[in-house]
Parts: sequence; structure tokens; C-alpha cells
Amino acid sequence: MVAILAGGTGGAKLARGMLDVVGPEELCVVANTADDIEVYGVHVSPDPDLVALWLADLIDERGYGVRGDTWEVMTALADAGHETWFRLGDRDLALCLVRTELLRAGRRLTEAHAAVLEALGTRARVLPMSDEPVRTHVRAGGRTWPFQEFMIVAGAGAGPPVEEVELRGIARAAPSTEVLEAIARAEAIVIGPSNPVISIGPILNVPGMRHAIANAAAPTVAVSPFVGGRAVKGPTEAFCAQAGIAATAQGVAEAYAGVIDGVVADEPVSGVAALEIDTLMDTPEARGRVAGATLEFARSLSGG
Repeated sequence: MVAILAGGTGGAKLARGMLDVVGPEELCVVANTADDIEVYGVHVSPDPDLVALWLADLIDERGYGVRGDTWEVMTALADAGHETWFRLGDRDLALCLVRTELLRAGRRLTEAHAAVLEALGTRARVLPMSDEPVRTHVRAGGRTWPFQEFMIVAGAGAGPPVEEVELRGIARAAPSTEVLEAIARAEAIVIGPSNPVISIGPILNVPGMRHAIANAAAPTVAVSPFVGGRAVKGPTEAFCAQAGIAATAQGVAEAYAGVIDGVVADEPVSGVAALEIDTLMDTPEARGRVAGATLEFARSLSGG
């Protein structure tokens, strides 16, 4: 079984490629939930849902949301004078309602998201990093923003420079039993090519997570989010600059020191085992190629 730590598009693409390599029964994704938001009366989990939609082959051409979704609810809310800066398509909203109903009935986030996966017909597991609430806040331009407001309203990379990232609630969080079991059972643990600060950072900073990964029998490899010297999508470089992480595969390797056994990148990396390949995942074939090469690299580190 392969366990992938993921958040954002890069991690979701790698997970989709790994699905073709190992099949749904042998894939488990641990997804960032520090981006979660309560809006329109529902609990939205952007990263777990993004991964789930990629795995279900339902991702929209925009790179997020349900393919072919409609927007009647957002239109009606806007007509009623309601702010709709965070937009949810009608089918997307329905999936969030499934999750929210279970949460209000006292179910854990892990259980509630499992119902979303079932509704999508996805057999691979996508586990929230924790059942406890963790929320990313970003300080920029002298103001502290909830994460989604910073990304959408402030304009993220086009807005003021990032000054600080705060993970509220992280000290009270813990990996779920399901997450710990997946890490313990995995033959390979893969850190996806996701933003190391706001996507992977929250996962690794859940108390007990680094220990579980470092002490797992499986090797852990990270796939660099930088392709051709740049982040493929999103404000990765801005967040890395604030955190003092060089925007290179070497910088990522150093940021994950003590957790990883190797790095997959399209540029040389020193000080740790490395596989240098083309890591651009712009087609299904490329996603499968990168996933397959990453898994074989991880197996080579364990002698398997």
C-alpha cells in the first residue's frame, strides 16, 4: 500500500497517477485540512475534496470543483445580496452537505469525508490529516487573514507579501487511528509535490505525525513541487520565501530533513538519495510515469 501526503493540485495529480499504478485498494491519501472553511452553512474541505475529485475523474477543467457543475445556488445568493467570494457549484455544495450532516450528527471528519468518497464512487481512501479542527491564518500587509480569504480576496501571490503563517488549533490536533494505521502499513510513503508550507506543513506539524512517519518501516520520499525552476501553480514561492525555504528541490529536501529518505526532482539534489526525472504531470501518461518512477525509487531505498 502507498500512502501519499497531499494538498493542492500537485499532490492530487500524483495521487491520480498512483491510482493507475497500484489500484484503489492499495492507495491511501492523507490530505491537508487546515484549508477547511465553514461557509453557506456547510463544512468545506477543499484539499480532501480536490483529491477525491481527481481520483473519481470528475475534476473540472479549471483544476478544482466538479466537472460540468452548475451555479444556481451562487446566483440566487448573489441576487439576494449575499457575498459569494467563495464559490461552490451546486454538486460541490451537495457533497459538502453530505459531510456537514454527518458532522452535525457527531461523526468524525474522517467518517464524514468517507461518505463523500462513497457518493463519488471512489474506492481509494482519502483521509483528513486529523479529526480535530486546524485552520491556517496568513499575516500579510499588516493584517491576519483566514486562509481562504487571503487566497481569494487578497489575491495570494498578487497581494501583499506573506509575513507569517499560523496554524490555529494544531497543538490540540492528532493523527486519526486510520492515518496512523495507513502510515504503519505502507510499503512507501510519498510526500506529494505540494506547497511545503501551507499544504504539507500542516500535515507534518500535526503532533505525532513526524514521529509516525520517521518510525515507519516504509521509506519516505518527497516529490519536488518545482518544475523547471518554478512552481507549477499557486503561491508556493511566496510562502517558501517567508519560511526561509529555497524555491528549489534542494530547499524542499532540507525542509523535510529528518522525515524523508529520498527526493524525486527534475534537478540535482545533494545530501540525500535522489531520482532526477521529468516531473511535469500535464497528461495522464505523465502522471502515471512520475508515480511509477517514484514508487520504484522508494522501493529501491528499502531494498524491495
